[in-house]
Amino acid sequence: MEEDGEFRCWDELIPDALGLIFKNLSLQEILTVIPRVCKSWQRAVSGPYCWQDIDIEQWSQQCRPETLDRMLQMLITRSLGSLRKLCVTGLPNSQSFSFIADNAKSLRTLRLPRSEISDSVVEQVAGRLSSVTFLDVSYCRNIGAPALEAIGKHCKLLMGLRRTMHPLEVVGKLSQDDEALAIATTMPKLKQLEVAYLLISTEGVVKILENCPELELLDVRGCWNVKLDENLVKKFSRLKVVGPLVVDYFGMKGWDDCSNYSGSSGYLAWDFVAGDVGIGYDDVISDVDWEDDQSIEDVEMRFYDGFDLENAAFDWPLSP
Repeated sequence: MEEDGEFRCWDELIPDALGLIFKNLSLQEILTVIPRVCKSWQRAVSGPYCWQDIDIEQWSQQCRPETLDRMLQMLITRSLGSLRKLCVTGLPNSQSFSFIADNAKSLRTLRLPRSEISDSVVEQVAGRLSSVTFLDVSYCRNIGAPALEAIGKHCKLLMGLRRTMHPLEVVGKLSQDDEALAIATTMPKLKQLEVAYLLISTEGVVKILENCPELELLDVRGCWNVKLDENLVKKFSRLKVVGPLVVDYFGMKGWDDCSNYSGSSGYLAWDFVAGDVGIGYDDVISDVDWEDDQSIEDVEMRFYDGFDLENAAFDWPLSP
């Protein structure tokens, strides 16, 4: 209540403003609490205003594949083509990836770590991801150089690529220099590249440096075959190289996108900065009224098959 005793009419705020406010709530609250407050709030969460940026990366780690598919279908459909950022872990199949690509005309940031996508699928849909500027395909075991080449050829605006792997996921591979070559020959506008634990050589990294002149951050931690000459690195005045020494790699957040990077004209010795770079770089309704062919009860609880009441808080994303 304001000082003069008048109530604020929160239900009269325009949907865009409501969307900005609701973005600070958890996924559970947006889907199950907000629609029950009033019709204007219901319309706001049923439209694109809350779903231009969709981040369900933490929640998707705990859900079943079929549940994840249903959630993506619902939220992306609500975005009405205005989706700008999507973060999700473990896409279960190529159909989900194709659906994302079909609705990606405004997409800028796409994070799909640990997803079950293949080279052939990426080659088929990469042409529909042309607006993407940051891509995360870390821990995607079924893709390689062909997928990266297709991405580079079609995503001409790409400025950030995260392709880190877990050490155990590259056991048995002899070399992944073909991935380094694909990056070098098709992604000249890269400003950020993270390839930690990829089995690449010094020659592969040199090709990347020679062909990506705008590169500002290169993460090669865990790439034990990479041995860069300090004089070579100094030729790239804005470049920061991290690795291959590993110091708290998994604590590094990196850049979520390349729109808010801060350039640097300084050089950080590549074998001394591990663990330092990246810090600070990272951002009453009826069933008939429900527009996604789901009842509110279905979305509230039954939507999450196998919902564990004892660990309910663990099943939902945390509130900001």
